[in-house]
Amino acid sequence: MPDPIDVGVGARIRIRRRELGVSQTTLGQHLGLTFQQIQKYERGANRVSASMLVRTAACLECSVAYLVGELEGSAGHLSGALLARLAEPGVAELVEAFNAIRSPRARTALMQLARSMVDDDATPD
Repeated sequence: MPDPIDVGVGARIRIRRRELGVSQTTLGQHLGLTFQQIQKYERGANRVSASMLVRTAACLECSVAYLVGELEGSAGHLSGALLARLAEPGVAELVEAFNAIRSPRARTALMQLARSMVDDDATPD
């Protein structure tokens, strides 16, 4: 089970990388790593060393403090549990799609659909 701190750091790396529109492959190339290693960092499966954290922050044009959650008003103050959920595959894409919907009615309909799907999953077959 990954440490919540590692999950938080990884989630912030993922959030910042996506904000900049940088792929895992591109970030990996800049850091001399494979995209698989970037995936492991972002999931919190592997810890990011101090030197790699400094290099990653430089590549992502942010501070180490941001990546470790020390900046007020940043993703740094999100709970570890929330960051872990945001780091799940597909969640960031779902949030981006939801944010792109301008119609309040469409947003409400999507939320109702999602909630009904949760209810369906909870019902035994």
